[in-house]
Amino acid sequence: MTDQPLNGPDAPSGCPVAHGGGDGLTRLYGPDAATDPIGIYSRLRKQHGPVAPVLLEGDIPAWLVLGYRENRRVLDNPRQFSRDSRIWRDWKDGRVESTSPLMQMVGWRPDCVSQDGEPHRRLRGAVTDNLQAVSGRGIRRHVTHFANKQIDAFVGRGSADLVAEYAEYLPMLVLTRVFGLAESEGRRLAESSAQVIKGGAEALIHNDRIMQILGELAERKRAEPGSDFTTGLLEHHADLDDDEILNHLRLVLITAHTTTSNLLARVLQLVLTDGNRLSGLASGQLNISAVVEEVMWNTPPLAVLPGRFATADLELGGHRVQEGDLLVLGLTAGNADPEIRPDVGISVHGNQSHLAFSGGPHECPGQNIGQAIIETAVDVLLHRLPGLRLAVTPDELTSTASTWEARLDRLPVEFTA
Repeated sequence: MTDQPLNGPDAPSGCPVAHGGGDGLTRLYGPDAATDPIGIYSRLRKQHGPVAPVLLEGDIPAWLVLGYRENRRVLDNPRQFSRDSRIWRDWKDGRVESTSPLMQMVGWRPDCVSQDGEPHRRLRGAVTDNLQAVSGRGIRRHVTHFANKQIDAFVGRGSADLVAEYAEYLPMLVLTRVFGLAESEGRRLAESSAQVIKGGAEALIHNDRIMQILGELAERKRAEPGSDFTTGLLEHHADLDDDEILNHLRLVLITAHTTTSNLLARVLQLVLTDGNRLSGLASGQLNISAVVEEVMWNTPPLAVLPGRFATADLELGGHRVQEGDLLVLGLTAGNADPEIRPDVGISVHGNQSHLAFSGGPHECPGQNIGQAIIETAVDVLLHRLPGLRLAVTPDELTSTASTWEARLDRLPVEFTA
């Protein structure tokens, strides 16, 4: 990977494309980016300041927003930084193929995250209304059921990998119940959702698999309505058309599962690498929400959020951003911005101003459901597995990053069988 600055800090800066088609820009994907994303963010901040030119998959240029305040400005100003990728200059000029894996993350769809203003409010209203409805229909009961079922498979062994055997699939199993899907679909959908976020040549194939399953689900629910999220979208007064229904099912399924499974693994990692936290949770003296809050600051489930598009030429973080430029939001980098956190070792307890849930009009609408899944999953695990402890040293735990997230590879534990 090359990460030499294309323009020095004192040189005039503008659209990444104008700097020679990408030579010298840092890639946010590939083998090097998979191993040290935090180091990459740090180097980019030193070279370019709070906004840096980078390359995404396929060597597509973009701006990575590293500063906390700059992230907030982008998130809070949809008139300057739109979610509508139809204004993306590289797409309009034919430099990005419709089959690019990048399109699974930043391409336009008839869903609420691809639009602003009144179209966004109409579509988001349908999603939030139905998320609120299903959140009151036994989410914690569903989590308890599937958590116990997952644990039953390994409880007799006295050991397990809590990533592969617990966190990786549990949120999707809960979502199958919420959506009105068959439980048997959960594992395939979890694997396909992870691949869509990861990118690469398989992303399109796995996205098609998800869309096929969800298309069949929507047809079943039209014929046999139920008290589930899918039926709620079909019957909502916003009157979503077939494409809007299907794309919102996809949106909620992929984002809810991948972010919650990643967050659950990171919460378990933090608990199991700190004896005080583990004993505090087990005894009831520590609230799991405090642990989740800390993870949200230090290892948010989405490290980089796609994408925003400049609606006009403007200045951001000392750089000239041009109309139609793509920006991606560095949530992990923004949370660690030395301008707002000069010492990341200082406790953030009680401070909920992190970027992990995004912000502005597009802030994550499913926060309460994700919190309920994680709290219940951790609680069940601690009660079912006496003597739970990490089976390796903390520094043996590794992560693998894509452009958008860094996932814990494994979390081996031991307990009393």
